Amino acid sequence: MAILRILGSCSGTEPMPERQHTSFVLTSGDRNYFFDAGEACDRAAYLSGVELTKTRAVFISHTHYDHIGGLMGLFWCIRKVMNRYRLPLADGRIRLYIPDLPVWRSLRDCLSYTEGSFDYDTIVETQTPAFGTFYDDGTVRVSGFPSYHLPDAADGHCRSYSYRIECEGKTVVFSGDVAVGLGPLKPVLEGGCDLLLCETGHHPVKIVCDLAKDYAKELVFLHHGREILENHDTVAPALAECPIPASISYDGMTIEW
Repeated sequence: MAILRILGSCSGTEPMPERQHTSFVLTSGDRNYFFDAGEACDRAAYLSGVELTKTRAVFISHTHYDHIGGLMGLFWCIRKVMNRYRLPLADGRIRLYIPDLPVWRSLRDCLSYTEGSFDYDTIVETQTPAFGTFYDDGTVRVSGFPSYHLPDAADGHCRSYSYRIECEGKTVVFSGDVAVGLGPLKPVLEGGCDLLLCETGHHPVKIVCDLAKDYAKELVFLHHGREILENHDTVAPALAECPIPASISYDGMTIEW
């Protein structure tokens, strides 16, 4: 059985009641995989029963604060649990896929000044994502696609991704933040998917529904902007008219298959 837990459902607004910034964790068997790391994702995961030391990989869509504000806390908490309960990491190291490596180096340097001068290079293996399938451990397969939310770096490498995730016979597409028009999502959705987790921080609900109906069996909105947070009267009709099952995620929501 696979369980997808929404740890944070909000976009980069000011603090909103009962909503933290974007993050979710996929659990399959005894393996955990984090996608984005919004504020306090470590706390939300740990208190929901996720065994942090069984984390295999963390995938960041892009390095805006509302997607990485909890990344330092996540690794701090993992290390704290390791030391407190004398628990080893499942694979010895956690693989972190982050488009901008200098961002992680800055966070790692901050962590090195915490108690015990934690050496995070001993537990975190970092690299940038890539186009096509770049991760496959036999349980989860992840493929990267450019989302064009951020301009490419000076050296030409992509700085913002959408992810296609395959786990236990199901395919999940995570949009990340996508350029205006949603055009970059079409290659990610090619061949269809069981679940589309799509951001609405930059796109009207109706436009997302119109795209999703041709590719996805189910649609769940994530990374909520003000249309969902403040305009429920206009969102409700669009959800009701969506040709496929569609829902608005909330912090603590779980999806199982």
